[in-house]
Amino acid sequence: MRPEKATIVEDLSTKLNKSPFLLITEYSGMNVLQFFELRSRLARAGAQCRVVKNTFLRRAAAEVGYPDLADSLNGQTAIVTGEGDVCAAAKILKGFSAEFQRPSVKIGVLDKLIISKEQIRELADLPPKDILQSQLLGVLKSPLQKLVILLNEPGTSLARLLNARVEKESAGAGQEGVEA
Repeated sequence: MRPEKATIVEDLSTKLNKSPFLLITEYSGMNVLQFFELRSRLARAGAQCRVVKNTFLRRAAAEVGYPDLADSLNGQTAIVTGEGDVCAAAKILKGFSAEFQRPSVKIGVLDKLIISKEQIRELADLPPKDILQSQLLGVLKSPLQKLVILLNEPGTSLARLLNARVEKESAGAGQEGVEA
């Protein structure tokens, strides 16, 4: 392989290693302005889109230990990678595809496992990461709150009982002093 091609494959391998996900799309039929708009939207979500040659992507994927992608690497291929949230990138691709009918998602790789385009659509339908984290925190926090209330209840009940007894005795002592 020529040195310049080896450099391209090495650069692509580095990008794949840094990214926890890879989304492979078919971008044929998109004009330059549409592709620029897609890249801008993805950049706001911390993802990048770039056009790659299928042979370079095959070699780079093999170098980083990805599963065999040969069946899905045909036509004009663009890849989406990023260091952020895969759901955000999938959501942008889904919205962009609905708006412009391009690009079409072929397949993806998440944590070095192949995911289908249906699974990518499901990822796009998930709420944002911060909302999912707050929902999880709420689920984890609820039993702890109930436990604290349960543990405090015997002490609280005893305090109310003692307070009622003191009030009863002081009320009774006040009445005895009035009768005398």
